[in-house]
Amino acid sequence: MFQDEGRFGLLGSPRRCWAPHAMRPIVGARLERQYLYAFAAVSPHDGVMDSLVLPWVNAHTMTLFLAEVAQRHRDEFVLMVMDQAGWHLAGELVVPENMRLVFLPPYSPELNPAEHLWKALREDCFANHVFRDLDAVEHVLSGGLAALEADPIRTQSMTGFDWIVSISLNAN
Repeated sequence: MFQDEGRFGLLGSPRRCWAPHAMRPIVGARLERQYLYAFAAVSPHDGVMDSLVLPWVNAHTMTLFLAEVAQRHRDEFVLMVMDQAGWHLAGELVVPENMRLVFLPPYSPELNPAEHLWKALREDCFANHVFRDLDAVEHVLSGGLAALEADPIRTQSMTGFDWIVSISLNAN
């Protein structure tokens, strides 16, 4: 599985949108910097995804997430591939017995297929929305993550690198 965290909050991000000809769409914005963090682990091979929404990122919350994934896959051995964020390397991080961590090279987000989840969530659930508070952000974020978890075919299509295999097969 590949693991990553995404930050979602009240600070809006205006996106392109359709509007009638000669009309400029009006999109609200909020400049308040309050955030929640989505933790996700995805298996690009079959689209299985596990996620949690937590209030911050540190070794403690990372330990909670790893324990949750280990519990959901208690009959399996999980090879968890992740970046080298400080809380992933912290000495107080507790790794479950049925899990091993493997780290990606530094500064290489393009190697982590879990990064594609955040783009989909931002486009589908957060584009041009203004939230009244963090509870509203959490509600939308949890719903978006649940939808991705419930649709392994879509998750696999976003995170799998099958297109690389098909390109190299067609080139030969």
